[in-house]
This record gives sequence, C-alpha cells and structure tokens, in this order.
Amino acid sequence: SRRHPGETKLTATEHRLFFVMSFFGNFLFSVCMLYGISMTTATAAGVILATLPAVVALLSWLLLREHLTRRVVVAVILAVGGIALLQLARPTDASSRGAAWLGNLLLFGAVLCEATYVIVAKRLAATRAPLRVSALANLWGLALITPFGVWQLDKVNLLAVTSAIWLLLVFYSLAASLFAVWMWVAGLKSVPANQAGVFTVALPTATVPRRGKPALLPWTPTQFPHSGR
Repeated sequence: SRRHPGETKLTATEHRLFFVMSFFGNFLFSVCMLYGISMTTATAAGVILATLPAVVALLSWLLLREHLTRRVVVAVILAVGGIALLQLARPTDASSRGAAWLGNLLLFGAVLCEATYVIVAKRLAATRAPLRVSALANLWGLALITPFGVWQLDKVNLLAVTSAIWLLLVFYSLAASLFAVWMWVAGLKSVPANQAGVFTVALPTATVPRRGKPALLPWTPTQFPHSGR
C-alpha cells in the first residue's frame, strides 16, 4: 500500500482506525451476518438489515457531529419500532424461538458493525487515498481472519469445493473486499456519512437468504464441506 505523492505517513491514530474499520467491517460483520442469517427468517433479516441507514445516521451525529434532520430522527424511531415488533412475532416452538432471538441479535450486531465501518471510513477518506484505505483495511482483515481459517482448515474437505465455488469466492473477494471498498471510500470523500448510509438500504437485497443461506453461498458457515473428523 504505497503512499501517493505528497501523502503523509500514517499516524498512530490512523493505524488504530484501520484496525477498528477492518475488525468491525470485515471480520466481525461477516461472522454476525453469516451466522445470524442462518438462524432466522428472510423477513426478519430484511427488516433488521433495513435499519442500517438509520443507525449510520445516528452514529454520524454522535461521532462526526453531522446534522440530524427530523426525518432521520423519525427513521431511527421507526427502525427501533420495527425490530421491537419483529421480536413480538416469535415462533411458537421454544427452540426455534431461542434460535431466532440469537439470529436477530447477531444480525443487529452486523448492522452496528457495518455502521461503525461507515463512520471510520468517512474519517479516513478525508485524508487518505481510497485505494490505500481499501488495501490497508483488507490487510488487517487478512491478519484477523487467517488464524481462524487455519484453525478450521482440518475440518474442511477442500476437494469437495468445486471450481465454480472457487471462482465465486475469488469474485466475492475482489468485488466486495477490494473494488467495493475502493468505490465506497472514494464516494465518502464528498458525501456525508448520513447520506451515504442511505445507499446501504440495498444490503438486504444483496443478502437475501435461500433456505436460510446467503444467496451466493451454497453452505452456511456450519455446513461447509467437512473432512469427517
């Protein structure tokens, strides 16, 4: 991640911000999203993920001191009310109810992680080139996820993963981890965080589950091909 001409060296605060951005946006978001979406319904996932713009707006007001309009306040109230109503519509089965509660909680955790990611990215976009932000955030993400990947490696049968799935994983890595972050940070240079948060409303449509699984993934995290150990 070479510096652009005239770009100053990263400060200690920026190093911490890159870690926070990657920990919440790359690592913890993925864990909460993938496990949460496998434990609840598509409707619940859509409602919870749709609260992301309101949460981003609220955090931008608290942390970036951006103006919070009356419409945004109403949106935050409706978001909280929607989640509350969702929890009242509980399954009758006790085990399903417990799993749904945990799944919904994990999904809202994913919302908080993504909102934190947006706020930190806005801070870094003010002083750093978008491509460098993308590269450093993903380097931190690689460092964070590698130990867990190595830990799970002996439980996964890599021979059962087809070439089509490998291609999907490569596409997902380049599209979601590199190019999406690059374009997102470039946009944040000139757009307030609370306005950028509106575009995250498309997130539920990008993660519509198929029989409890994320749309592009043939397995949930607990259903990846195992080696039988």
